[in-house]
Amino acid sequence: MDWLWWKHGVIYQIYPRSFYDSNGDGVGDLPGIIEKLDYLSGLGIDGIWLSPINTSPMFDFGYDISDYRGIDPVFGTQKDFDYFLAEAHRRGIRVILDLVMNHTSHLHSWFKESRSSRENPKRDWYIWHDGRKGRHPNNWMAFFGGRAWEWDEKTRQYYLHSFLREQPDVNWRNPDFRRAMFGEIAYWLERGVDGFRLDVVNMFIKDELFRDNPFTIGAYPRPYDLQRHVYDRDRPELHEMLKDFRKLIDSYDERMSVGEVVVENPGNPALAAGCLGAEGDELHLSFDFSSINQRWSAAGFLKCIEAWEAAVPETAWPCNVLNNHDQPRSRSRFGG
Repeated sequence: MDWLWWKHGVIYQIYPRSFYDSNGDGVGDLPGIIEKLDYLSGLGIDGIWLSPINTSPMFDFGYDISDYRGIDPVFGTQKDFDYFLAEAHRRGIRVILDLVMNHTSHLHSWFKESRSSRENPKRDWYIWHDGRKGRHPNNWMAFFGGRAWEWDEKTRQYYLHSFLREQPDVNWRNPDFRRAMFGEIAYWLERGVDGFRLDVVNMFIKDELFRDNPFTIGAYPRPYDLQRHVYDRDRPELHEMLKDFRKLIDSYDERMSVGEVVVENPGNPALAAGCLGAEGDELHLSFDFSSINQRWSAAGFLKCIEAWEAAVPETAWPCNVLNNHDQPRSRSRFGG
C-alpha cells in the first residue's frame, strides 16, 4: 500500500501516569484515557503511543518491566486495556505500545532465574562477567550515573545495567532469549496492538569483548557523556536482530515499529536513519531528535527536515518528532 497510517498519520504520545485520573488516586489510568478518547479523536490524531503500562515495580516509572504480558494495577486491568483498544479502534485511532527490550526489571522471573546460579539455563539471558582482577569488567558508565556493572554476591559475578541497577540488561545474542522476547511481542500483536515504540533501540547489542569505551572531552554534566559509546551501543550486529524483528512485525497486517535512537545532543540523522536498514528492512520509523531543540522557526525546522530526509534511505520513510516525555511540553518550548 502507498497510503499507510504510520506513514501519513499524526501520533500522539500519552504518558498514562499524568494524563487523566479516573478514580481520584492521584495517578492517571486506562479508564481515564478512555474517557478522553472523543477529545483525542477531535484533535484529528491517527494513533496513540502509550508509555509503558506493563507490570513494574516502578523504579523507573514503568521502564523496568517485570511482566511483559501484565498490566500494572496502578493503570487498570486487562479488561480495561481491551476496552481501551476496542474504543480507540472504533474511532479509527491506532495503538502503539512502548516496548522496553534493552533491559527488564530485576524482579522479572527471567532475571530471578538468571541470578539464581551460574548453571541456570537462563544465566546467559542477561550479561554477566567475572570482572578484571577484582575490578569492574570495563569502564562502561550507566546512563543515570555510576558504573554500569553491579556485583552479585551470591553468584560472584557482575551483571550489566545500562540504566539503574534494578534494570539489568538482557542478552540479545542468546537465541533462546530472543525467541522468548519475540513471543512476548507476538502476544500483543495477537491482541490487536498496531505497533511498538522501541526504547533505546541502538543499545540492544554490546561488544562481545567488553572493550573500554574511549574518552571524549567536553563540558558535560554527566560522566556518561564523557565517553564515546562505541562498544556499549551502536554495534553493527544490531542490524541482524532488527531484520528478524521486522519480519515478525510484517507477518501481521498494517503493523509498525518506531525506534528511539540514543544520540548525542542535538541529534544525529545518519545514526537514526541507520536503524531503518539500507534496504528499509529494519525499523519502519525511527526518531531523529534534531528538531526537538529547534526554536519555532520555519527556517530552523526546514534545515532539520532536509537533513533528516537526506539521511533516510530511499526504501525507508522519515518521521518528524516535536515532543516526548523526556522533554518539556511543546507549548513551554515554543510558546503560544
